[in-house]
Amino acid sequence: MNLLIDPNVSYVLLVIGLVLSVLALFSPGTGIIEIGALFALVLAGIGIWNLPINWWALVILVIGIIPFLLALKKSRHWIWLLLSILALVIGSVFIFKQEGDGMAVHPVLAGVTSIAAVVFLWFIGRKSIDAMTMKPVNLREDLIGKEGETRTEVYLDGTVYVGGEEWTARSQDPIPAGMPVRVIGRDGLVVVVEPVEKSS
Repeated sequence: MNLLIDPNVSYVLLVIGLVLSVLALFSPGTGIIEIGALFALVLAGIGIWNLPINWWALVILVIGIIPFLLALKKSRHWIWLLLSILALVIGSVFIFKQEGDGMAVHPVLAGVTSIAAVVFLWFIGRKSIDAMTMKPVNLREDLIGKEGETRTEVYLDGTVYVGGEEWTARSQDPIPAGMPVRVIGRDGLVVVVEPVEKSS
């Protein structure tokens, strides 16, 4: 328990929780990322509850959610994304109050963790926003017959990589992850696939 009320440990857990939360928003799926984010934030919350904190830093951290949401919906996505990342870094580094001068979180740890978080979030954010702002591919008959690979197990639901993109897919029989498949039909934005071996 004493480990969880160390500002350095709580800081790292907080950053991990926030990064995993952002990742979960951009790529929802199995629930493992969401559980990891919740677990890290709960453990960080123990430190926040027991340690003296700078309320202004907590406010910056919470307000940083707003530009992140705006990055998903408004123009000038990069500006909003950058503001959100800066709010995360400033809020998390200074959230714990230090008695006297200096920072409660070790400066080297804060620097390395912040740089890693910024690079990761910028990369994920840019890629995800690019994907969301791209013109949707017209799912016409030309997709039928294309081959790809299952990203997850496909049966009643799953994900396949076809034509340079990931698609929600289903099949008549279970197909394990990592198997070659061919698109044989579609139902709205869901592609119907079969193993390549089935028709070869």
